[in-house]
Amino acid sequence: MEQQYMADVEAILSHRYDNGADYWTTPDHKLLKGAPFTTLESALYLLELGVPPEDEVMKHVAALIFDGWREDGRIKVSPTGGIYPCHTALAVNVLCRMGYADDERVKKSFDYFLVTQQQDGGWKCNKYSFGRGEETAYSTPYTTLEVLDLFRYARVLNKEQRLDRAVEFLLEHWVIRKPISPCHYGIGSRFMQIEYPFRGYGLFYYVYVLSFYDRAKADPRFLEAFEALRSKTVHGEVPVERVVPKLGALRFCKKRRDERACHKALSGDPAESHGVTLPAA
Repeated sequence: MEQQYMADVEAILSHRYDNGADYWTTPDHKLLKGAPFTTLESALYLLELGVPPEDEVMKHVAALIFDGWREDGRIKVSPTGGIYPCHTALAVNVLCRMGYADDERVKKSFDYFLVTQQQDGGWKCNKYSFGRGEETAYSTPYTTLEVLDLFRYARVLNKEQRLDRAVEFLLEHWVIRKPISPCHYGIGSRFMQIEYPFRGYGLFYYVYVLSFYDRAKADPRFLEAFEALRSKTVHGEVPVERVVPKLGALRFCKKRRDERACHKALSGDPAESHGVTLPAA
């Protein structure tokens, strides 16, 4: 762990009891309560900062996630309410980044997503908060992006045609742009702002995840999105344009300059499992 980010680690850990129990959770173990310092998100921040998965705190978070795992591969992140694909995808992402991609339970979660893929290639959260307009016939772009993110850790990466269909769905949304799915995810001015850490459907996360997929790399739609990201760089670095206010004081995600994000996400170092490399000007 880089010494310059120790203060960020300590700041994140200082919020671990905010929701009434340890490890950023509530007494009844809600894993997505108290954004941006939820159990799942806080674990991702710490992993990004270099906290090892074998750290005791991280092992406890993994145990909490596995406590919510169901035999069909879904993960329940709250004792009440439904189980949505986006929540399962985020939870599985955390487990994968902790090194559990070969765990039999995680493999079953991979299978769950492969068998629940929609006809349009994406994944859909059936929560109709905005009614049931024609746009809700589409899958959810952000959920689909999260699912493709976790499949970076699966042995079927770039070997499974069903994932190519998911890539095509997201590339087509670059053309459609309008808000689609029951959750109304679109591509507009907010999408084009550079957000870090990755907490939503945005340009940086979109390009980053798709860059791992051979199906996307030579596609003109991906190259256009990539160029849109590259055009925002300053001396080869990606400046953060939008950050949640409660995270704004942390050094690793300060607005306008994010040295760690630029170094890691744009390095193209296969050992770091990052796929985007900016070409020389």
